[in-house]
Amino acid sequence: MEIKTDPLTHPQVLELLQQHLNDMNSNSPEESVHALDVSGLKHPSVTFWTVWEDEQLLGCGALKQLDQHHGEIKSMRTTALARKQGVASKLLEHIIEHAKGEGYQRLSLETGSMAFFSPAHRLYHRYRFNECEPFGDYQLDPYSLFMTREL
Repeated sequence: MEIKTDPLTHPQVLELLQQHLNDMNSNSPEESVHALDVSGLKHPSVTFWTVWEDEQLLGCGALKQLDQHHGEIKSMRTTALARKQGVASKLLEHIIEHAKGEGYQRLSLETGSMAFFSPAHRLYHRYRFNECEPFGDYQLDPYSLFMTREL
């Protein structure tokens, strides 16, 4: 597996991000969907990575700078074929190490609270993320689960 900083132009990447947005919109009310679209992921405050094996896309994820010491994990997604192969773990480890290297002291994330998101909950708990109050511009929402961890 190779993790690359990605310019968000490859058709496989754009298709995976569209699948991600479609799933978020089909599992959460519109006002509770906080996934970034491609333009949001291209913002200078966001670093976006993809995971590849040869020419096959396996997954993606991003880190958004909230302030000098706090980052938010965004758009974590693995392809259907790559699920349960350690792709998300490898990418999350990469994001955590990158955040440490940037001097962040905290990483946070928002994910859905419903059963559909249980695999994500398990992944983040394994990496010592704990539930927390809304952060940044988020508001309390029964469809959202907020998590954070100190670095």
